Amino acid sequence: MPNLTTNYLGLDLKNPIIVASSGLTDSVEKLVELEENGAGAVVLKSLFEEEIIMEMEEQMHAMTSRPYIYPETFDYMQEEPHEDILRKYLRLIEEAKAALSIPVIASINCVSAEKWTYFSREIEKAGADAMEINLFVLPTDMNRSGEENEKIYFDVLKTVKDQVAIPVSLKISPYHSNLANMVKKLDDMDADGIVMFNRFYSPDIDIHNLGITNGQVLSHSDDYKNSLRWIGIMSDRVKCSLAGTTGIHTSESIIKHILVGADAVQLASVIYKNGPEYIDILLKEVYSWMEDQGFENIRDFKGKMCQSNANDPAAYQRVQFMKHFRNFIMH
Repeated sequence: MPNLTTNYLGLDLKNPIIVASSGLTDSVEKLVELEENGAGAVVLKSLFEEEIIMEMEEQMHAMTSRPYIYPETFDYMQEEPHEDILRKYLRLIEEAKAALSIPVIASINCVSAEKWTYFSREIEKAGADAMEINLFVLPTDMNRSGEENEKIYFDVLKTVKDQVAIPVSLKISPYHSNLANMVKKLDDMDADGIVMFNRFYSPDIDIHNLGITNGQVLSHSDDYKNSLRWIGIMSDRVKCSLAGTTGIHTSESIIKHILVGADAVQLASVIYKNGPEYIDILLKEVYSWMEDQGFENIRDFKGKMCQSNANDPAAYQRVQFMKHFRNFIMH
């Protein structure tokens, strides 16, 4: 049987399927079920920067509203995470590590490099194998330059890397003026991995009640094309691990990502739709394809179709339809 082992963030995975940060990964019971069905690793449900800072500020307010507060109170608040959200998250890491044999990756969803970053040390102490930072910077502030937006990524990475020894990956968006340059800079700053790409909340319009509603929460099976393109472009230009995510619903899209150079893929929507047991189905389909192609392990075909190895490298950089669809006819 083909060997599906891969290395992601310096971690040995039994296969390249990682369950992405989501409600699927918010309890030990769910995590155990995911491992039993074949997951190669899990990314715990994200803790949000807003949650961390809000809880810190509420605790600070409660302490400073009492009489006879000592200066040490402020030192405590700067250094020690307290109960509720923060300690529950650390407990989830500890319990997951005790229950699972696959890598456990912690996740922080953030928009700055401010107060929350001290928490990275606590995540490492709790036993997480790695840390994924999910950065959501939607470039809508017209008074902030592209360089200022990108500086947030660099500041977060540097601050966290200075505090922990475990691998640190960044889950980024495609909204950059020069995405290739951005990824290369993060790689030069020793990011251990980059996940392409995070999925933004999308508003929609209710035309009957004239209100703002939620857009589609789950990804579509055709949404993977953007990550496929950019991993194919960057995989042989950076030394860090690359993972594809968003819209990876089939064994074909998993195989395609490895062909363009991904070390792993992250799934969520397809597991929501089909249940954890679908991981095993996907793995069997990947095994079958590898046997048909004569590949014995991931290394045999990883990066085989990246831009520098492709028979048509320019295809990765085409963005206009006109040349290729001038004579397109709908049947």
